Amino acid sequence: MQTGQFTGFEVSLTEPGIAWIEFNEPEKLNGMSSAKKRDLIETLTQAQMDNRVRVVVFIGQGRGFCAGDDLKAYSHAQQETNALVPPIFPGHDSGIGTYDGLRIISQGLNRAIRDLDKLTIAAINGIAIQTGLSLALACDFKIAAEEARLGSATLRFGLLPDEGGQYLLLQHLGLTRTLDFVMRKRIVSAAEALEMGLVNDVVPGDELRSAVTALATELANGPQVSMRLLKRSVYQAAELTFEQACDEIAAKTAISDHHPDAREGVAAFREKRTPKFNAWLEEKK
Repeated sequence: MQTGQFTGFEVSLTEPGIAWIEFNEPEKLNGMSSAKKRDLIETLTQAQMDNRVRVVVFIGQGRGFCAGDDLKAYSHAQQETNALVPPIFPGHDSGIGTYDGLRIISQGLNRAIRDLDKLTIAAINGIAIQTGLSLALACDFKIAAEEARLGSATLRFGLLPDEGGQYLLLQHLGLTRTLDFVMRKRIVSAAEALEMGLVNDVVPGDELRSAVTALATELANGPQVSMRLLKRSVYQAAELTFEQACDEIAAKTAISDHHPDAREGVAAFREKRTPKFNAWLEEKK
């Protein structure tokens, strides 16, 4: 995958296969634009196909993780110098324009995160509102700094959580809490988010990057084939009947059971040592 600075974010790759996507517009609280979302989708496409990448981390600079959409950027679309993809200047100037823009770009970004078979972590360094909250909830792990604040709050503007936020909240909170959260326009502290089940853990702000690095390293050193298959299976199980879920994971097990990582795991158990997974990835470097 390409590293460097792109539309509103920068990408770096660290060992053992951790791709850092860092939002770098702190003066805008890392607000989103169509151009930024399209570059992020392209970056995730590259991450999916790059064997060097095992885990993807999202983090922001400054006080904001992502404070929602940057409405000025939508109304003043322009070509970015470091853009990964050319501009199409999508607009919301008609009903069908809004429908298409949401499906392909705004919702497309969160689908791209969920569709990535590599594990993802949202390092929520600060404010995560509307689009920012949905992006975080689309990730597999959410680690928040103590000073972070999370909310949907779209009704404060008479708007909807149109990037798929209602679905992601429902998965995390259940029906009763989701209705309370969105209808009452709640913005909660990191501690409250942890109690509600919106995040996995809360750490001091100055320890966020090190805590996320430790988690990402643990995940990156795990058996990548089985972990990626299991990620897909868990998300699919949420939508399937028990019978369908059993059949689905049986099909994936037919792959994982015969992979070298499984043989290494069994051998390490018998020999009472720590397994050394992912030799197949090391060979590809």
